[in-house]
Amino acid sequence: MSWPGPDDIFLSTSLATYLDKKLLVLLRDGRKLLGLLRSFDQFANVVLEGACERVIVGDLYCDIPLGLYVIRGENVVIIGELDLEKEELPSRMNPVSEDEIKRLWKNCKLQK
Repeated sequence: MSWPGPDDIFLSTSLATYLDKKLLVLLRDGRKLLGLLRSFDQFANVVLEGACERVIVGDLYCDIPLGLYVIRGENVVIIGELDLEKEELPSRMNPVSEDEIKRLWKNCKLQK
């Protein structure tokens, strides 16, 4: 059995392996953001380029463009790389406009 060296530990725990890759970031408030990781720091603060918020209501979804987006590390629950070779969403999901998804989301919240 061999022990991991310093380089192995660094690569397995660092966001450096995700630089310039498309990521999905789940935030503490439940929002899901997608974008290219451009920068990060030791506190897991991250900068996403071309970021969008994916809002899902039932079988409908919308990607709301946000542009360049800075996320404070304490709000990050999980970060994962998206596989560009696979479909991001199940085939049953249908895209709708930003106005439509906001209306549906508002109605969902009012019913709860």
